[in-house]
Amino acid sequence: MDERIVNALTIDVEDYFHVSALAPHFPRTEWEQVPCRVERNVNQILQLLDDHDARATFFVLGWVAERYPELVRLIVSQGHEIASHGYEHERASAQSCDRFLADIVLAKAVLEDIGGERVAGYRAPSFSIGKANLWAHDCIAEAGYAYSSSVYPVHHDHYGMPDAPRFPYRLDCGLLEVPVTTMRWMGRNWPAGGGGFFRLLPYAVSRWQIARVNREDAQAAIFYFHPWEIDPEQPRVNRASMKTRFRHYVNLERTEARLRCLLRDFAWGRADRVFADF
Repeated sequence: MDERIVNALTIDVEDYFHVSALAPHFPRTEWEQVPCRVERNVNQILQLLDDHDARATFFVLGWVAERYPELVRLIVSQGHEIASHGYEHERASAQSCDRFLADIVLAKAVLEDIGGERVAGYRAPSFSIGKANLWAHDCIAEAGYAYSSSVYPVHHDHYGMPDAPRFPYRLDCGLLEVPVTTMRWMGRNWPAGGGGFFRLLPYAVSRWQIARVNREDAQAAIFYFHPWEIDPEQPRVNRASMKTRFRHYVNLERTEARLRCLLRDFAWGRADRVFADF
């Protein structure tokens, strides 16, 4: 019998041209003309999960769901959770309260209509809830979500709230916030929940971090990645800055193999079930 802690695997379903760092090169008015690769990549992820009998939570962009409704239904039919990544992939910190609320209400309605199931979870694009816009949590609760995974307790130039709790916590509005996993080491929080750090550093680092959280903190980890991160053949935006290009394209060709190792080395489930008791 497998007695390992079950961790939460999450996928932020957006395409390469939705990424915040590439936004200056892909105006929203031109999204319809940009070649999409999200359907191909999500199908590949679903096969990967099936190969390892793993379940996951897919934080789907409403814009994507409207254009690929059968993909949403396929995710649901295979036993995975559909959650919300908002509708237009605009950072919460860049919106007014009313605009943010309208976006997440629309996304929830779209996803529930297509998927046929209640959408309980929400994740802000680029983990864009911090000390300056804590009001966003109240909006998420008002929109009818049960939990959020929108805070990353690290120092980062684009996001982060390093003083936030490292593990799930209940807010005054009743919402459960499930921060992306960090490892506490040498007096600071270190990213341990996926994304660019998973691609940049050797896989052994991620394995050590998650195992340490499971063992020493006795907590489930929550890990994330994007469909475009397993797609080394995606169109390259050569006009982007060198820093952006490095962050976005580093080790894309290695990510799928690393994910297979991750699925082999740990037990994975849906966020709504992993954190159901909080």
